[in-house]
Amino acid sequence: MEQNLHQTQTVTVIALIIFALIMIAIGIFSARKTKTMDGFLLGGRKIGAWVSAFAYVRHIFSAVIFVGYAGQHGWNIGLGSIWIGIGNAIFGCLLAWMLLAKRTRTMTHTLKSKTMPEFFEGRFNSTKMKVFAAIIIFVFLVPYSAAVYKGLGSMFTTIFPTVSVNTWMLVIAVLTAIYLVLGGYVATAYTDFVQGIIMIVGVFAMVVAIVKNPNVGGFSHFFSNLASVADNGDKITGAQLTSWYGGANWKFLCVNILLTSFGTWGLPQMVSKYYAVKDIKSIHKATVISTVFALIIGAGAYFVGSLSRLVLNNRLPEGGVDAVIPNTLLTALGDPNIVTTIILAVILILLLSASMSTLSSIVLSSASAISVDLIPAVNKNYSGKNQMILTRALCLLFVALSYIFATGNITIIVNIMSFSWGIVSGCFIGPYIWGIYSKKTTKAGAWAGMILGFLTVAVTTIVLTSMNNASCDTVYEAFKLAAKKAPEMGVAAMAVSLATVPVVSMFTKKYDDKFLDGVFAKTADED
Repeated sequence: MEQNLHQTQTVTVIALIIFALIMIAIGIFSARKTKTMDGFLLGGRKIGAWVSAFAYVRHIFSAVIFVGYAGQHGWNIGLGSIWIGIGNAIFGCLLAWMLLAKRTRTMTHTLKSKTMPEFFEGRFNSTKMKVFAAIIIFVFLVPYSAAVYKGLGSMFTTIFPTVSVNTWMLVIAVLTAIYLVLGGYVATAYTDFVQGIIMIVGVFAMVVAIVKNPNVGGFSHFFSNLASVADNGDKITGAQLTSWYGGANWKFLCVNILLTSFGTWGLPQMVSKYYAVKDIKSIHKATVISTVFALIIGAGAYFVGSLSRLVLNNRLPEGGVDAVIPNTLLTALGDPNIVTTIILAVILILLLSASMSTLSSIVLSSASAISVDLIPAVNKNYSGKNQMILTRALCLLFVALSYIFATGNITIIVNIMSFSWGIVSGCFIGPYIWGIYSKKTTKAGAWAGMILGFLTVAVTTIVLTSMNNASCDTVYEAFKLAAKKAPEMGVAAMAVSLATVPVVSMFTKKYDDKFLDGVFAKTADED
């Protein structure tokens, strides 16, 4: 057993070294393309279809998706959880690129916007809106970045039992900081492309390894074997696990599909991918590529999670649902030979790269919110001469903060993570989508969408906390119970934001035609 573990550790270390060298090389290569802020934040707006598509999908699927969501939902819901991955591909990629990419690229070129807060400032002629958006990004995305570390602990500590989880988190932080600070968005985009290829190989390897497990029985028998799973005390049987609509969990399933698919429409780290696309022709290609890529990754991850009960003999491992995927893979790849060891190493790199990709994107959005949006707005004497140095320094600072938050397990930060996705997207989705589509959208309408989107989550949290307070010993325990409703709050916030903007715009002052003609002007390469 010790010899097998030593072999696995050796192969994994070699794979990690090769992976790290490639990431650093990309950072060094990309540094020459980041001489300006436009180059550092958007790659000079010359990123091609394949790289743009891979970068977009890579930031949807972090290690949290593989280890957290796929493990938890696959274990509790079964095959119906695959709809989350399919929904992410259809609504989060295909529909998003079709409806948003072309208009976003055109308008941000016209307004010369490098960030989402800058877009709001130019589109609605409001510096205060830019400041507000920058504060929202900073407050809720920096803590959220700590969540990307969580997916790695169980897997890596199983392979390297003598190495602490904090050490692996530090590896992510250091590697991400190196290539991000050196190469900015260009480095992030090209590393996403390399990491995306690793993800595709890793997902196919995961699926084959799981399906070949004797307890699963191959593609011809997995369904019947899953249907025969008995209640182990958690009231979940084969009938639930083989229901294609989620069984009793169909409402929960729908909420998660809505949040994880449409939630990406209002996240600045996702929207920025449209800014950087080289041309309209590349958008058409990226739409198809991102959809296929997301379908492979999303459906593959949740499919593996749905078969976990078979591999683990219907026994939840120590560590709970977060340990489901790591234990499933280790059990399925337990056969001691060099092929399975290499597959396991590829999957470990998959999880590592997924975390790094998401972290780099969030950090870049957070750093630019301060250096590009907030400081110039509040400090009128700010020259911007050292803006590039400041942005790079902030990237380093935010990577360090995310590491501290993750390792320190600061309770308030952990709970902010639960709300971050819904709050950020809930604030921005209405003003952003109506802003690129309708000339009738007013400044008051945009403000109403932002504020009411935020208040939907904030007020609901206060109400739920008060309701739970009677049955809890402390207010904080009541707050944690309220946080469990974060997905529902996020979906509600997005709906409120989208509905509020046009309604308020109907009754408030419109922009003059000259201003709107400038905002909605077309670029030379637009079809």
